[in-house]
Amino acid sequence: MLAYVLTRYGGPEGSALMEFPEPKLRPRDILVNVCAAGLNPVDIGFRQGKLRPVYRLKLPQVLGNEFAGEVVAVGGQVTRFSAGDRVFARVEKDRLGAFAEQAAVGEDCAAHMPSNMDFEEAAGVPLAALTALQALRDELGVKPGQKVFISGGAGGVGTFAIQIAKWLGAHVTTTASKRGEASVRSLGADEVIDYTSDDLSRFGKDFDAGFDLIGGETLDRMFKIMKPGTRIVSVAAVPEPQTARQDLGGRRILAVAFWAMSYGVRQHARRAGVGYRFLFMHPSGSDLALLADLIEQGHLRVIIDKTYPFAKIAEALAYLETGRAKGKVVVIQRISSSRP
Repeated sequence: MLAYVLTRYGGPEGSALMEFPEPKLRPRDILVNVCAAGLNPVDIGFRQGKLRPVYRLKLPQVLGNEFAGEVVAVGGQVTRFSAGDRVFARVEKDRLGAFAEQAAVGEDCAAHMPSNMDFEEAAGVPLAALTALQALRDELGVKPGQKVFISGGAGGVGTFAIQIAKWLGAHVTTTASKRGEASVRSLGADEVIDYTSDDLSRFGKDFDAGFDLIGGETLDRMFKIMKPGTRIVSVAAVPEPQTARQDLGGRRILAVAFWAMSYGVRQHARRAGVGYRFLFMHPSGSDLALLADLIEQGHLRVIIDKTYPFAKIAEALAYLETGRAKGKVVVIQRISSSRP
């Protein structure tokens, strides 16, 4: 099969489209003809080798974390899917493989696609929407009437975070450029801050929960606008010990390393009287099924910034790496990406 394969860590030259063996099916796997795959910053992180301390890949490795397609075979212990089903999935983190003509994934990581979406749209949902859902619902425990601050609302995760926070009943403030303001308002943002010119300090300590998608100085400023005793969850700054314990299997060495890496940001949070948590989302077929229901009910939609043919996946990743994408970037592997 044709696949986009990582052969050595580093720049774009270490990955290429090439012929690669088809994935092997495990007893609880489904084998899927991939019709479209979503691109994410973590794909670039894998390529660069930044995640080697966490995930040890055996090279060569097919890249890619999320896809949508049609089931062509199932393992002997699979009970939820059959050949011909239209599915979307966030693949296992130590397995990858979405950037290929076929991908194998555990059935617990997949769900039936929303009936009102085509493959192109569905491929842009799993990783970003799962991240937003798990951060807002599980880690921050967002409740109706709370004020939630989301940095970077126009990006892939941000566009889902705004909608999920609104579904949870929150009042949402987000940051965006002038170019992205109309988009985030259309998703339900109640207040939009121009991150190029506005001063967050004018809010005072006004927010009940914070979701950081930018890191750096933006995170520093977020600590100053949170109510004492509240919490910020980040997917853009530095991991802390709980990340290793809760998200990465309790690996002691990682916990020690993350303690040192996050010392500065944890001290900043402590001085502000605010909790800090870095989240590694986890694949979940049940959460994907919930997201599919929200999409079908009209509570959630995917914003696609650009699509590329699979043959131009290197170009698509280069565009994603510029940081200019407003919404999701998707590659199309098969022409059959249409609604039933």
